[in-house]
Amino acid sequence: MRPPKSAGTQTATLAEIAREAGVSAPTVSKVLNGRADVAPATRTRVEELLRAYGYRRRRAEASRSPLIDLVFHELESAWAMEVIRGVENVARDAGLSVVLSESAGRLTPGRTWADQVAARRPHGVVLVLSGLDESQRALLTSRSIPFVVMDPAGDPGPDVPSIGATNWQGGLAATRHLVDLGHTRIGAISGPSRMMCSRARVDGYRAALETAGLPVDPSLVVTGDFHHDAGYRLGLELLRRPDRPTAVFTGNDLQALGLYEAARELGLRIPEDVSVVGFDDLPVARWVGPPLTTVRQPLTEMAEAAARLVLELGRAAEERAATRVELATSLVVRSSTAAPAGSREDRPS
Repeated sequence: MRPPKSAGTQTATLAEIAREAGVSAPTVSKVLNGRADVAPATRTRVEELLRAYGYRRRRAEASRSPLIDLVFHELESAWAMEVIRGVENVARDAGLSVVLSESAGRLTPGRTWADQVAARRPHGVVLVLSGLDESQRALLTSRSIPFVVMDPAGDPGPDVPSIGATNWQGGLAATRHLVDLGHTRIGAISGPSRMMCSRARVDGYRAALETAGLPVDPSLVVTGDFHHDAGYRLGLELLRRPDRPTAVFTGNDLQALGLYEAARELGLRIPEDVSVVGFDDLPVARWVGPPLTTVRQPLTEMAEAAARLVLELGRAAEERAATRVELATSLVVRSSTAAPAGSREDRPS
């Protein structure tokens, strides 16, 4: 369904959209408000016209609920708790509450989620490692519900506000630390290849090796899923090799903990037999034995920045250019890394 040729240069009113859809203005309003008492075919026809006209609800029309929607693709780890804490900090100061959703591992929430958000009319939506398809973006935009993606899984596009971290720099710093200690065979357990943050960390790892003049052995780079079990399973695979690496950079702290378990099972000591570097700096990184050297990703600060940005977008009197922010990562050196055994004799001069 296409609007008239002039639609690209004009803003359609609800009455005009209702007339073209062959329904009443109150029916169009019900669709905008996410009401359930609209026939599916009618809802689809009205939604298509709203998208075709690029309809945006005026800020003054949008009576918002005192909520921020926070959407995870998975909600099952200490990593998520750090993010929740950050959004809660900002919401509490603004007198708002937080609604949590999980998309069961999918990087895009389901259609029913978008309808529920439209019905809730929150101040904004923060999506973590998730994104929106075109119809979902159009639905939220037409209701003047701003959204921000935190730590986007893929390229969110130039028109999507996002908050991330310097993942490439973090992977570089982690690997350079191991190189400086004298390690030359350094393995990597990455996160999912579909996630931009995971690819960036491994790219930083490769860059550090290449800069140091060390070969990148593809067999030492294995793909995990950011969970403990993957760190354990892939850790066993790397550490059972006859030419095992003397150090391993893991894509996150949970996989590092899995690698700890694999090393214990094989009778290997950390860091005497294998050095380990994680990524995230979750609270547990300080408590394990030995305490984990890791790259600090400022998760709570990233979540706070995302929540503040989505509230600013909601208050803006007119459209703003999309904002893309990357917060700095930093290496935190603890006791899980050391020079490799025999490094004084083996290290090149």
